[in-house]
Amino acid sequence: MFFRASFIASLLAVLPQASASACRCFPSDDCWPTESIWSQLNKTIDGRLVKTVPLGTPCHAPNYNSEACAVLKDGWLLPEEHYESSSSIMAPFFAEGVCDPFHPVSKPCTLGKYVSYSVNVTSRAQIANAVKFATEYNIRLVIRNTGHDYNGRSTGAGALAIWTHHLKDLSIHDYKDKHYAGKAITMGAGIQGYEAYELAEETGYQVVGGECPTVGLAGGYTQGGGHSALGSRYGLGADQVLKWEVIDGQGNFITATRDNEHSDIFWALSGGGAGTYGIVWSMTSKAHPGTPVSGLNLTYTNEGLSQDTFFDAVEAFHAELPAIVDAGAMSVWYFTNTSFSIAPITGPNIPVADLVALLKPFTDSLDKLGIKYNMVSKQYESYYSQFKDMQGVIQVGTAQYGGWLVPRSVVQNNNHGLMTAYREITEAGGTFIGVGLNVSHKVSGDVHNAVLPAWREALIDTTLTTPWEWDDSALMLERQRQMTEDFIPKLTALSPKSGAYMNEGDFQQPNFKEVFYGTNYDALRKIKAKYDPKNIFYARTAKMGISQVVIEKTCTSTILDEIIARTSYIKSQGT
Repeated sequence: MFFRASFIASLLAVLPQASASACRCFPSDDCWPTESIWSQLNKTIDGRLVKTVPLGTPCHAPNYNSEACAVLKDGWLLPEEHYESSSSIMAPFFAEGVCDPFHPVSKPCTLGKYVSYSVNVTSRAQIANAVKFATEYNIRLVIRNTGHDYNGRSTGAGALAIWTHHLKDLSIHDYKDKHYAGKAITMGAGIQGYEAYELAEETGYQVVGGECPTVGLAGGYTQGGGHSALGSRYGLGADQVLKWEVIDGQGNFITATRDNEHSDIFWALSGGGAGTYGIVWSMTSKAHPGTPVSGLNLTYTNEGLSQDTFFDAVEAFHAELPAIVDAGAMSVWYFTNTSFSIAPITGPNIPVADLVALLKPFTDSLDKLGIKYNMVSKQYESYYSQFKDMQGVIQVGTAQYGGWLVPRSVVQNNNHGLMTAYREITEAGGTFIGVGLNVSHKVSGDVHNAVLPAWREALIDTTLTTPWEWDDSALMLERQRQMTEDFIPKLTALSPKSGAYMNEGDFQQPNFKEVFYGTNYDALRKIKAKYDPKNIFYARTAKMGISQVVIEKTCTSTILDEIIARTSYIKSQGT
């Protein structure tokens, strides 16, 4: 479906650099394990093997079930529909339209980029045995919790997935080392944001997590950095980590802290990218004392306004961001070329009157420009009460994504140039999502992690989206090209030495090493080689040593034969 002629050119470019360790056994290959061998694996992992049946199967012949399909269609755009599945993908580009409720019933389901099997792990031994199996049979191995990944890192064609979703141990306890003394929260790899927030609320604490409550905290969220509504008060998710428990690429169980013999993988897992160094069993992070939290929403549209006036007001808001985030607040806001919405500003330990005062220069600007707006501000007893009331439902499967971290200096010195770029993007069909925060070292404190250095200078984490159409692959490819070649370059031109939040960046980012990892890349690659010497863990834009384009075929054929075989298989799978 999404196969392009340029794929062959890309393979030709990277194949000379590929080593045998980059090539994996595929379901169409003679080396693929027999059903008997998979059954033997199942015995070693306590019967936890799950063979993939795509979630959307009831919506397609010959298994069509109208009632079941209607339920799936109603819930498909919500994360809850997917995260109890061992294989479903929330990012539609990587699902490739092979099995969903929005394509014709007559189109049979195929696996496409869905994993072939998953191990629903509940023990360390199960993980170790699965790692050893994948290594022995040269099978791609991916790590999956909820499937919340815009960049497709939790899936892979022909892969075996380590499914951590049911690792639900959770506790708040005392913790002390030479860097931190206080309360900590230890969470199994399957813990989702709302589960951690609920326990923190019950015990009088706050924990740093994402704005979407169903995202797994110990996975790609924290391992990729992790912005939060509490970010301007405490820093990124990765800044909170005190300890990791992890199974490496050889099946070894490791406890990693800042100061022990595994401090290198502690550093890498804390912001250096997900799915590539090891399989996290648990994460221990700081738990902060609970405080009152204020919140504020504000919206206006371009009704009755010139476009110049509409965007002048957005520019005025950006000018006030430094003062807002320096006070400890974090803002999420959205705009197109017709509407603007702050949803919300979160002020931990900031009285609501003070939050309103922080925004007053902006609302004064709206008044001067003659813009009518709606504003709601409230005071809450706790973070989670504010979160539940003011953070809206975040749908999935509705967009493609790209992003850029805009340094504070750009807003201070070239705010109009930034607004011009945003305006051009939104008038060309893009939607802007902004996260305004201060996660400088002054806020994060003394931390030891592989967070992209550009975060420390960032004022705006820009996420750009283009709308998803379920049955128009040509248009979706064009919109992805537009993101990569038109939209993101407008922002990189303003701050070429910055980077992007790897969890919300463009998966086709040409120079992803510099943009997602920065100066940390070479050190991270060495750590991966140490803990995953056979490159068994697969994740798109992870440090595979060759390219984003991943060679999926065994290396027993010539380059040309390999390209022909792989192309034929991909086309036969509906991709």
